[in-house]
Parts: sequence; C-alpha cells; structure tokens
Amino acid sequence: MSEITVTLSESAAQQINAIMAKQGAERYMRVMVEGGGCSGFQYKFDFADRPNDDDVVIERSGAKVVIDDVSLGFLENSEIDYVKELIGAAFKIHNPNAIAACGCGTSFSI
Repeated sequence: MSEITVTLSESAAQQINAIMAKQGAERYMRVMVEGGGCSGFQYKFDFADRPNDDDVVIERSGAKVVIDDVSLGFLENSEIDYVKELIGAAFKIHNPNAIAACGCGTSFSI
C-alpha cells in the first residue's frame, strides 16, 4: 500500500462529519482524480460505503476519506480543505503538484 501523503484539514473533517451525520450510517468520502475538466484533470468527490482494496484511508477527528492508489499519485503532498468564501463554500484541494488550474479550482494540470 502507498505511503499516505495527503492530509485533511480540521475544517474539512468537521464538514465531512456533518455530512455523514445526515447520512445516518458510517460512510466515507471518496476523493478521485479523473481525466477531463478545462485543465486536463479534475477532482471528483463522492461517497463510499467501504474502502476498496486499493484505497488509502485518511482519518482526522473521526472523518474518513478514501483515495484510490492511482489518484493518490496525483494528490501527493496535497491537503483536502473546506473553505467558506463570499461566493460559497466548497471542498478544495491545495495541490502543490498542479502547475495550472481553472478558475473554479476543480480542474488542474500537472
């Protein structure tokens, strides 16, 4: 299994816990990197009932995030955060490997 190099901010952990409390069952937030978006790759957020065999599980303050091994390579040394801005609130990934990103922050290139 890969070494975990992705971190979860306390703000993201709190938001994930709030979302999962409404789900009524223990679930995981899944973070993936897929081809597409205006910059070449895009982040995708989803839910999972359990980790897959190739997933890495990140935990903070009870919040659990799963990332598949392929996506983990694109997310090396990144932080998953939850930010509140004037235009709204959203999960955001601070990725030091991205050399370009779109204006909305959901797609990037390496």
